[in-house]
Amino acid sequence: MQQITVRVPASTSNLGPGFDCLGVALSLYNNVTVSRGKRGAVSGMVRDAARKFFAAAECRAFEFSCDIRGNIPIARGLGSSVTVRLGVLHALNKIARTSLTRHELFTLCAELESHPDNAAPASFGGFTLARGLETQHFNVSSQLRFILLIPNFEIATNEARRLLPAKISRTEAVQNVANASAIATAFATRDYKKLCGRFVDYLHQPFRKKFVPFLDQVIEAAQRAGALGAFLSGSGPAICAITLVSPKQIAGAMLRASRLRDAQTIVLRADNLGARILKSTIRNPPFGKLRVLSLSQRKPKIQ
Repeated sequence: MQQITVRVPASTSNLGPGFDCLGVALSLYNNVTVSRGKRGAVSGMVRDAARKFFAAAECRAFEFSCDIRGNIPIARGLGSSVTVRLGVLHALNKIARTSLTRHELFTLCAELESHPDNAAPASFGGFTLARGLETQHFNVSSQLRFILLIPNFEIATNEARRLLPAKISRTEAVQNVANASAIATAFATRDYKKLCGRFVDYLHQPFRKKFVPFLDQVIEAAQRAGALGAFLSGSGPAICAITLVSPKQIAGAMLRASRLRDAQTIVLRADNLGARILKSTIRNPPFGKLRVLSLSQRKPKIQ
């Protein structure tokens, strides 16, 4: 049996004004284990990723099972779906001994996601700026901390996108461009103090507060406690603050401001490596016995 385990980091995307463009990989992970020659039921998400891989790699499909384990909560704005898709793509690429590059695997994942802002940091690590399928990557200092407030409820990305208006004012659009540009420059130069005050957004956060009514209070509390700023992570409901100082105090302030009894906070660093293979057991297969992929529906197990 051939078996590959791929570790894929969580990611926080948008960073306020960088809608569908900016993201950072975080030190929170899911491990995706794909085993060839062991038939097993998998989710529709895994099945779709496999079909896209086999088509792109132009190789014959084969049976496999998939096990997903880790600590990334589902539908919280932390890229959990990307970890599943990207893990499957990397594992199949290794097992099939095809030569798709990291960027090509990122492209397949971004197409499955319909936007690249989580797929890019999960693929390449660090801070990423994605312009469609073109990406730029910058390592992030370990001195920078990312504090997550994670509520105990889910928000589906497609539902959060339905809240967004078709138009915003020119003044607000210009302010978003300025803030997103300042964030990218601060990460590129590692002058992180320049992040202060730059996470203000007009494209999505004001409208998504319908699902996260405590957003403004949590952002303000984080900033008062010393954070450089805070923002809705992806489509939420998780909220991310960034700081160089006092992460525990900031986490406590965020939790108190939310007034949520069942939320949790976690302090993380950036992950600068992106998706990577943890364990590989590869043996030469009897190519005459390859079988056509046979998959059935079941949600992936995430612990």
